[in-house]
Amino acid sequence: MPSANYCAGALANGSVPNAFASMDAAQAIGTSFASHDAGRLLSLPQQELGANQMAEAGSQCLADASDDLTDLTVAESGRLLALGEISPVELVRAHLQAIDARDPHLHAFITVASELALKHAHAAERRIANGGYLGGMDGIPFAVKDNIDTAGIRTTAHSKLLADNVPTEDAQLVASLARKGGILIGKTATFEFAFGGPSWDLPWPPALNPWSSRHLPGGSSSGNGAAVAGRLVPAAIGTDTGGSVRWPAAVCGIVGLKPTYGRVSRRGVLPNSFSLDHCGPMARTVEDCAILLGAIAGYDALDPGSINEAVADCEAALTGSVRGLRIGLIRHWYAEAAMPEVTAAVDAAVGQLSALGAVVEEMELAPLSDYVDCKTTISMAELFAIHENDLKTRPADYGAALRSRVLAGGMVRGEDYVQALRWRAELTRSMFAHFRRFDAFVTAGWLSTAEPNDPEAEDFFQKLRLVPLPFNLAGNPALVVPCGFSSSGLPISLQIAGKPFDEATVLRIGDAYQRSTAWHLKKPAFDWPLPSQTNHNEAIL
Repeated sequence: MPSANYCAGALANGSVPNAFASMDAAQAIGTSFASHDAGRLLSLPQQELGANQMAEAGSQCLADASDDLTDLTVAESGRLLALGEISPVELVRAHLQAIDARDPHLHAFITVASELALKHAHAAERRIANGGYLGGMDGIPFAVKDNIDTAGIRTTAHSKLLADNVPTEDAQLVASLARKGGILIGKTATFEFAFGGPSWDLPWPPALNPWSSRHLPGGSSSGNGAAVAGRLVPAAIGTDTGGSVRWPAAVCGIVGLKPTYGRVSRRGVLPNSFSLDHCGPMARTVEDCAILLGAIAGYDALDPGSINEAVADCEAALTGSVRGLRIGLIRHWYAEAAMPEVTAAVDAAVGQLSALGAVVEEMELAPLSDYVDCKTTISMAELFAIHENDLKTRPADYGAALRSRVLAGGMVRGEDYVQALRWRAELTRSMFAHFRRFDAFVTAGWLSTAEPNDPEAEDFFQKLRLVPLPFNLAGNPALVVPCGFSSSGLPISLQIAGKPFDEATVLRIGDAYQRSTAWHLKKPAFDWPLPSQTNHNEAIL
């Protein structure tokens, strides 16, 4: 069984932090936040295309106030919980009912911990009633991707190999959320070991996209994307090695944040690639992601890849203004390769940032194919090192997709791996040099809309649509926010990337954009055909 212990700690500690050291430390991790009048934002003019898209989105948003607790964001729920206007028990029950009603269509959850969630909800209710409110995550239900350890609840990595694996300890990030009052509601579907998918030959089916059951929700944090967009849970934590938080967020119309490498502990998370793995939040708003990051970020001496860097108050950074920020537009990554509707929507979103007062200038980095080739060489070698023993002793227990991808890693020579690490450092230095001019970068979140739910479709690894991937290789923070919908009603996303450890500026930009648009308010119709069978099980306790 692959170990969650990072036995390659020296490697994990070496590659990305050394790349960070290639630019001035003050530029890499520091930024200042000017105080601006947030009230001016909504009165600023929309670009023509942006205005048309806004009107379309507004017409499809919830027209009147809803008393459905599953429509509340983390921040909204937290404010009501603190005031005693709703209870954690009511909130958890509402989401469990949504899971019962919708998850037979979505296959988002592998395991639902309903009894444990209600037990913790009652405890939170008593604590809050007695004046012990713990802050923004207290009483809030959340899910985690099923490659993240949970004590007493199985962690399968969506694989037959770990179908009966029940950890005895929580991953560090799960324990952090619990200490802040968060309520784990279940474990979500993923690509097998966060890499082999989408797959139709595993013990559980792939998750489906809430916007269309004929489409997939991206991956590998696929269940998270489906669960958050489908209002089964207000927030979730995923892992991101080449875009696995941001891809599903992008094609499910939600927000996903990949923090800086080493910002969030990976202890207790099954590894995919030692030097590229990140953990990050997924939610419907940027504000919610800031709340979640505050709950899980911090140094962990027991994770060899963790970096001891102060964590800024990202909620305080959400000023509502981007006026004066300098933003580099990486347009060549999407202008030629993306669907035309994606290009138009991302261009409109960039225009909106300009209208809000940001100074946007086009810039150029290495082609996406360079980052893809470099990352693939590194990650395939590391993936093979993780799975070599099981591949030799239990090959039939892997799904076909992961088995073929792991086998390819065995062909990577040591000299290829070393050269790829050198190439990675050069690509990172080249990217970070642009932070001398810019506070952040923007580009597309994904180059297409959601992929079809088709076992015979072309393997996405053969496509150059991995626009989130460069920021895994460099290790700097990156965020996706919804910025439109295609003519077929599928979400489109904008990506914002920042300096290492400057999640605050990235979130600030995303929040200002989101305050001035309505894409995140749009809701799936939930008009799927009747389900055949519920796919999840109650937690093993």
